[in-house]
Amino acid sequence: MSPLDLPPELRSRLRRLSIVPRRAAVLASAGMHDSRNKGGGLEFAQYRAYERGDDLRAIDWKLYARSDRFFVRDAERESPVAIWIVLDASASMAQADLARPDWSRFDAARRVAASLMEIALYQGDRFGVVVERAEGPMVLTPHAGGRHRDRVLMTLAPLKASGAADWTRDVGVFGEQLGARDVIVILTDGFDEGCIATAERLAASGRDICLIQILTGDERDFPFDQGYRFRDAETGADLIGDGRTLRADFLTRFAAARAALAARLETRGIRHVEHFIDEGADIPIRTLFRATGRG
Repeated sequence: MSPLDLPPELRSRLRRLSIVPRRAAVLASAGMHDSRNKGGGLEFAQYRAYERGDDLRAIDWKLYARSDRFFVRDAERESPVAIWIVLDASASMAQADLARPDWSRFDAARRVAASLMEIALYQGDRFGVVVERAEGPMVLTPHAGGRHRDRVLMTLAPLKASGAADWTRDVGVFGEQLGARDVIVILTDGFDEGCIATAERLAASGRDICLIQILTGDERDFPFDQGYRFRDAETGADLIGDGRTLRADFLTRFAAARAALAARLETRGIRHVEHFIDEGADIPIRTLFRATGRG
């Protein structure tokens, strides 16, 4: 299954989540997005098959009478809040676990991105994506609705994580594109100083910044018990050593580095959470924004 194809059980869990701006003034103007099918300014976008958790009032009963199948009318509305997803596509994001080499940090990040878009779709919010790449940022401007989601997913599907992104070079693009009232969620492994400095600079300008640090299960558990060659994907530097000998020192150093990053982000007022690639994509979203009573 593609990382952008969300399993039905994940979709069901996502319907109970919301992406909530930090500032109360923004929440008041946005109306907390209680339902994407209520209020003014709604335009019909498309039909889609009914899914568990959908509001029964959104079912088109006339279409059901003709087809004997349940369809829901998707709607689009303009929202004062845009959800921006910033996706790190540098080479280190291609790292996968030893036990599952077909599922990388970048795959996990794209699934979280698709999940965030799904929640934004439920809320009626506009959402956009910035892919930070070695060759420069790819910017997909915010819009609402299912058709926009499908276009974004088609664009993200063939992308690969490679090269070294230059966040310092591209910080001006972020400043121009990301609105002062928008919610910005950065998906990264957190190993690039330029990325963290960019997040801090955006937070210092008053923007609502969230950071999800994408980590492998191998980094959490360090299950290596033989001799290995460990290679930095971006610099090419090698470290050759025995896994059992390296394990205790690695886990101590890695825990200290994660704690230092968390403290740094807290100081700058950046909401943050760790996400291990063998966990469900809804878990970091739930931690950042907390569950609602919806659906």
